[in-house]
Amino acid sequence: MVTGDPNVLDRRALNRSLLARQLLLERAGLPAVEAVGHLVGMQAQAPNPPYIGLWTRLAGFRIEDLADRVRAREVVRLVLMRGTIHLVTAQDCLALRPVLQGALEQGLKGTFGRKLAGLDTADVVALGRELVEKEPLTLGGLGTLLAERWPDRDPFALANAVRNLVPLVQVPPRGLWGESGQAVHTTAESWLGGTLAESTSPDAMVERYLAAFGPATVKDIQTWSGMTRLADSVNRLRPRLRTFRDENGLELLDLADAPLPDPGMPVPVRFLPEFDNILLSHADRSRILTDEQRKLVFTRNGLIKSTFLVDGFVRGLWRIEQARKEATLVIEPFGTLGRKDRDAVAEEGSSLLAFAAASATTRGLRFD
Repeated sequence: MVTGDPNVLDRRALNRSLLARQLLLERAGLPAVEAVGHLVGMQAQAPNPPYIGLWTRLAGFRIEDLADRVRAREVVRLVLMRGTIHLVTAQDCLALRPVLQGALEQGLKGTFGRKLAGLDTADVVALGRELVEKEPLTLGGLGTLLAERWPDRDPFALANAVRNLVPLVQVPPRGLWGESGQAVHTTAESWLGGTLAESTSPDAMVERYLAAFGPATVKDIQTWSGMTRLADSVNRLRPRLRTFRDENGLELLDLADAPLPDPGMPVPVRFLPEFDNILLSHADRSRILTDEQRKLVFTRNGLIKSTFLVDGFVRGLWRIEQARKEATLVIEPFGTLGRKDRDAVAEEGSSLLAFAAASATTRGLRFD
């Protein structure tokens, strides 16, 4: 719907703005670490999705471009926004964790409050920090050791108390392409040789969110971060923000100099990995997928499936089936694709398959 009012942004205007800020209009010539920083991290429940997320956003991206940075401790994986695992720069690890600490503490109370009731968590934190700095541990291993001190407590709850109250990073080989096995943890301070930022103000984080996901409502920012009561931060920033309205009359906040591309501009087909933040970072996700599509993409057990975009919007799912040296990209459109769009999906899909299944001697593509 085109309103004719420059202060009202319709679905397509919000879509094109989101794609531009997510580096999806054209592949950017950025180093991997700089791209991860611009995106304010990448959700990374599994090791491989951030690699595909960067491949679809960056020109000439290679697996080594990120894997080498993981080994060099320039990017790390830890619990941050929404209490989920994110791949972030070392700098953002130390800067964002104090900002999000309150939300993580609330999340711990909500999930494990009863199992931790009456326990001095400061003692748990102190011992947990000592244990993982002595030797990186899995959460299971950490819980077992903590239960030796508190045998009447649930080991999993004890381990999660440490993970939510202490910035625990997952150390390599976790986070490397194709590597499996359980995640082992140590503290961010010991792994990075740095100290956490003193400031807990969310203001800088809010501005960076808008640069990567805006324009957006206060509720959108809270959905992405997992924090509440961000209106105070927005009000402090308001003098240097510009505002719009969406088609429902809700206020949209934005940086003064952020791009607002032509809503009618053509955009390329893009393949997104599992858990891509572009699908998770707004309360109102209609700028990229419908409620009906969301039911097909978001599973009941918390998985977010891999999707592809046509004309900037989600149009279906994809997966790679591998058997020995054969790899097949399976594409599942949500509806009929026209010949032009189908050809564009197939062409981009072939490039994805060459990247993600480089060792396969036989590659194929199938529409289901």
